[in-house]
Amino acid sequence: MKSPKLSLALAGLGIVGKKHATNILKQSRVIDFVACFAPTPAEFQWAVANLTSHGVFIYSQYEEMVAHPGLDAVLISTAAVVHEVEVVQALDQNLHVLCEKPLSTNLEAAAREKPNLKVMCGFSRRFDESYRHAKQITTTGLIGDPSFIRCQSCDRYDAGGFLVQYSELSGGIFIDLGIHDIDLTLWFLGEDLVLKSVTATGAATLHPQLLSTNDRDNAMGLVEFHGGKVAQYYVSRIMAHGQEDSADIIGTEGKVTVNSQPARNLVNLYHAGGVTREVPQDFWARYEHSFSEELREFADCCLLDTTLPMNLAVAVKSVEIAAALQESLITGRQIRFNEQGQRLLMATL
Repeated sequence: MKSPKLSLALAGLGIVGKKHATNILKQSRVIDFVACFAPTPAEFQWAVANLTSHGVFIYSQYEEMVAHPGLDAVLISTAAVVHEVEVVQALDQNLHVLCEKPLSTNLEAAAREKPNLKVMCGFSRRFDESYRHAKQITTTGLIGDPSFIRCQSCDRYDAGGFLVQYSELSGGIFIDLGIHDIDLTLWFLGEDLVLKSVTATGAATLHPQLLSTNDRDNAMGLVEFHGGKVAQYYVSRIMAHGQEDSADIIGTEGKVTVNSQPARNLVNLYHAGGVTREVPQDFWARYEHSFSEELREFADCCLLDTTLPMNLAVAVKSVEIAAALQESLITGRQIRFNEQGQRLLMATL
């Protein structure tokens, strides 16, 4: 007897969407890749060249794709500004949803209306072997009570114009990039954390055009939570050497670090000029396995009707914190919250 497969469609074939398409094809044991949505002519041409031979139907309209006969789920990898609309449309078609970050703050209520459906946000670092090992260490109490976290998400510098164009739709550096570190904060320090204050600063160091979209290519954020826990973030788009993401989780009896000395593998090259250690050149080189594991676990949860490995409410809280950081970055003002998490200072963009 053949094992059931999840009939899946993919929305969006940008940089991340193309990577997802490759991963979905690799997951043929549990996933049947039946359709995709290609919103631009370039994406449509790529789909024709790379997916039609695998029997994937290509749609130029999202509404038509989610109405594909026999569809079970959709993976959304389109621009952040349309995530909310597309998730709701998928839920209206009774489809399970795996959506790239960020999620809209309105989606938690929409998902509650469809308790039979699985809705998950794609925070790939939760599926990375190293971060999972660090989580196991903190859970077993080896560092005492985790109280502080220092995170950074740093992309390799892109001299082309993609980043500036992308910033018009991304929501800003904290919402697009720093949100991974915010999610790690809630994962390691506690999902029930209540905001106390948010402060951020930054600069458009190599991409001054980002100022026109209220964005930056480097930023730092400091987040305080009621109860004494603190998070510090550094996010950057201008690393010359490659991808460098790391985290320090500091507890009352020790600390655990992830990727404090970034490396592509365990190889060091010793030569006349010194010792060289390669680092990943982009997010895919660092997290390819994480994306694959995320997809596999999502499919298994849909097929077996088991609990998702991530809480949707936490994904929504991550967006709220990221939005506050982005606002502080733009306005230069600290944003404070009372012990119920209600905002005390109103700042406008």
